Amino acid sequence: MRSKSIKALPIPVKRDLSQLGEDIRLARIRRRIPTAIVADRAFISRSTLGKVEKGDPSVAMGIYATVLFVLGLADRLKDLVALPNDPIGMMLEEEALPKRVRLRRN
Repeated sequence: MRSKSIKALPIPVKRDLSQLGEDIRLARIRRRIPTAIVADRAFISRSTLGKVEKGDPSVAMGIYATVLFVLGLADRLKDLVALPNDPIGMMLEEEALPKRVRLRRN
């Protein structure tokens, strides 16, 4: 079942995960942190870290988040789908606003 869902991923999602993995790898290298240390601090195996750095979609999101935390990059996670970064959500929310605002009479 799991392999079917991985194969069914849209191509842009696969491409973005691959780019995320490469960016994580480059961030680790820029910080000059060996894979063994990152894996140890994230409580994962080196092979799982290798999967993360390849953008493997079978790796749990929590593991990606933990690796980002180890690299000091987890603060950006909370902003991924925050309203300012969601133009469609902002547009829909704006459309739902009332046209007029009236004072209520007692």
